[in-house]
Amino acid sequence: MANATIKNQSVDNFTKEQYLWWYEMMLLMRRFEERAQQAYIQQKIRGFCHLYIGQEAVAAGSVSAIRPDDNIITAYRDHVHPIAKGLDPKYVMAELFAKATGCSKGKGGSMHIFDVKHRFFGGHGIVGGQIPLGAGIAFADKYNKKDRITLCYMGDGAVRQGAFHEALNMAMTWKLPVIFIIENNQYAMGTSVERSSNVTELYELGRSYDMPSQPVDGMRCETVHEAVAAAAERARKEDGPTLLEIKTYRYRGHSMSDPATYRTKEEVEEYKAQDPIVHTLNILKKNKWITDAEVEATEKKIKVQVEDSVKFADESPFPNPSELYHDVYMQKDYPFIMD
Repeated sequence: MANATIKNQSVDNFTKEQYLWWYEMMLLMRRFEERAQQAYIQQKIRGFCHLYIGQEAVAAGSVSAIRPDDNIITAYRDHVHPIAKGLDPKYVMAELFAKATGCSKGKGGSMHIFDVKHRFFGGHGIVGGQIPLGAGIAFADKYNKKDRITLCYMGDGAVRQGAFHEALNMAMTWKLPVIFIIENNQYAMGTSVERSSNVTELYELGRSYDMPSQPVDGMRCETVHEAVAAAAERARKEDGPTLLEIKTYRYRGHSMSDPATYRTKEEVEEYKAQDPIVHTLNILKKNKWITDAEVEATEKKIKVQVEDSVKFADESPFPNPSELYHDVYMQKDYPFIMD
């Protein structure tokens, strides 16, 4: 289990407010996903459901390094990315419950979360399908002279798709403002990286296209933030894309149907010892930036917020059957979403 070395992790590099945001956001992600797990067991959530528990520092650390109007696109482990971008969790929970009030009108479910307002473009169930789309969004921004970048997330298994290499080739050729982020949680479903390729340091794949590429410790918000911030600065200067292999770990199985018997309990516990939420809370406590009473108050606030989300989803209606005929084709007068 090779994690990237933590660099520039000095507390002096980040403010108290930044650590507080990371802590509260990651805690919200964790509690939201834990509650989604319970709802799935209760059969309130159907179909596939892929939890983000353990990987919170990747989403929190990368979103804190970009601007609110920058774009994000990801795969099907997608519940928390839009929440980090500012979407109210109740609309995500309602989507998981397949309710009409969900952010995708109850039509997308767990794997197809979507939120144009916060420039979150999915949630894609096809493995690797979002990678050329992410490059395309960045192309549109460059073509329209918009000062925006795109974060395009994918799992370690997606880099075996041909679309990954095609997108990297075009992005580098056209110097697109896109950051390709591999959320390497060590297993593509149940297959470890070592069993799927002789290239196990996935960031090295970017070097085939002379793309700036590097490994990043994904269990720390600090390292993720710094790597994404540097790549974003390069992209805004029209120096082109970056490939980041952010090494992280999921505590649960690939999906709710996965018992994860392909790994040992010792391995899981070793990663839990690096838990990003605990790490962030320890820094807050060490610097006396948070009291025990404030920690308790934050836990209670987030618990209420998540339970309110479940209540909202429970009480929301299912989509009307007539909705089957809506949103199938784009209406002629529909505003162009990239404006």
